[in-house]
Amino acid sequence: MIIKEKDMKKTESVALRGGEKSVIFQEVVNPEYLLHGRLFSSLTLVPGSSIGPHTHSKEVEYYYILEGEGIVTEKDGEKTVNAGDVVITGWDNSHAIRNDGTKDLKFLAVILLEK
Repeated sequence: MIIKEKDMKKTESVALRGGEKSVIFQEVVNPEYLLHGRLFSSLTLVPGSSIGPHTHSKEVEYYYILEGEGIVTEKDGEKTVNAGDVVITGWDNSHAIRNDGTKDLKFLAVILLEK
């Protein structure tokens, strides 16, 4: 199976999880094709936007940062992330991410279900 970019659904979510401004989702793989997951999307946070704090229970979320710089908040504080970094959150932990920069923050987000 090959999924062409032109066929990937794009949506915009405003104030996602209580965050600021909007997040643009490009569905890389439709959830119906994810055997053990529920999300495989490319996300774009424009400057000043964020995804508010949320917890992952019985699932693990991976962010692979593609472009830009962001701030991730986890239980042990805030950390800066850049292109090439991976954020892993699960096991009843929470996280949030924001773009305080002047350029778009782009990353792949994948949510897999725990066994």
